[in-house]
Amino acid sequence: MKKLSLVLLIITTVTTFAQSTNKEDLDIIQGIYGKSKKELATAYMNLSEPQSAAFFKVYDAYEIERKALGAKKVEIIQNYANDYYNLTDEKADALAKATLKNNADFEKLLSKYYEIAKKSVGALNASKFIQMEVYMQTAVRSELQNALPFIGELQKQ
Repeated sequence: MKKLSLVLLIITTVTTFAQSTNKEDLDIIQGIYGKSKKELATAYMNLSEPQSAAFFKVYDAYEIERKALGAKKVEIIQNYANDYYNLTDEKADALAKATLKNNADFEKLLSKYYEIAKKSVGALNASKFIQMEVYMQTAVRSELQNALPFIGELQKQ
């Protein structure tokens, strides 16, 4: 019964995160900073009106692709939660590879949009964009890491 309760708790935590990810992907950011991600980007980037319009055209396109990667990350976490108590070498391998691919795809996305942003608003502002994104993604990863149990952790309790 205790194991079933823990599995339900994991699935509830992941499902709650998945729902927020599908809405805005970073309700976590709003919870941490009290502002939406776009509000934070506007304040941090501090661009002139013409640059702001150009930047947010790029940013909005980036967000569409980033959210797709975020949805994939949630799917990986849901698979981890669903398989937590029945994790085999094969399942662990598949989860690890999916996580590594998702992380690599995110890095590729940042590189792609750095180049696009650089053409649109210059290298300095494109660098600020990348710095902001890495910072926010690190905050989200930290929150997720704190919410998810390590492999085998719950079996020891």
